[in-house]
Amino acid sequence: MARTELGAALRRWRDQVTPETVGLPTGGNRRAAGLRREELAQLAGISVDYVTRLEQGRATSPSAQVVEALARALRLTGGRRAHLFQLAGLVPPGPEQVPAYITPGVQRLLDRLTGTPVAVFDAAWTQLLANPLYTALMGEWHGDDLNAVWRNFLGAGTRVRHTPESLGALRAAQVADLRGTAGRYPSDRRLQRLVSRLRLRSAAFDELWESGVVGRHQSARKTVDHPEVGAVTLDCDVLVAVDNDLRIMIYTAEPGSRDAERLALLAVTGIQALT
Repeated sequence: MARTELGAALRRWRDQVTPETVGLPTGGNRRAAGLRREELAQLAGISVDYVTRLEQGRATSPSAQVVEALARALRLTGGRRAHLFQLAGLVPPGPEQVPAYITPGVQRLLDRLTGTPVAVFDAAWTQLLANPLYTALMGEWHGDDLNAVWRNFLGAGTRVRHTPESLGALRAAQVADLRGTAGRYPSDRRLQRLVSRLRLRSAAFDELWESGVVGRHQSARKTVDHPEVGAVTLDCDVLVAVDNDLRIMIYTAEPGSRDAERLALLAVTGIQALT
């Protein structure tokens, strides 16, 4: 019964979210005003088949991560978000866990800054959401590489140009921030696993972790080597949403500069390529 109710709730909420609300194109022949299954799957980062099975009551036990991703994609807040967890047979994440809930204000910021690359990370530096221009600038991430700390210690590399000094400074800031997060959420098992895996597989991470430094990764000037528009030098600022411990990463160019022109070009060509 609960599975049937979960599927019905997902279909109902999907029908209530318009493509414009979530920044998706509205062209083409649409039989309904709400999101297609394919669009919900894209926003939540899961497969269309899994969305179908959930809605039809054939998927048995979605994880808390999947339910959180669906809640974000459907713009569920407060009681609706809690109800989705309950329908999935789960307890909404408590205060002892790293928050992954995108507040309405943060979501509104992401939706409206369409001409600025913006991404939202949780306090463990796992990417939760990114607007299309951020994805066009930095590329898409999957699996472990969704976590920025993992990516900078063990990933396949990024488009950001680094010197040994700048990479070292970034890593030190990220570890210091992650250590502070671990202190605030000592019972979060996913965070514990992340730190354990990083310490086991990266000697550089383990050495920084052992140093005991606590701090924040806040801002830097970065050059991104983009395969289409070339090198773009941008200011990267990290804002913290205090109420939910989120990191909002924003890239901006100096007005009137060549970098601003290249970013504007990417806002056209890069987003078209994604869609």
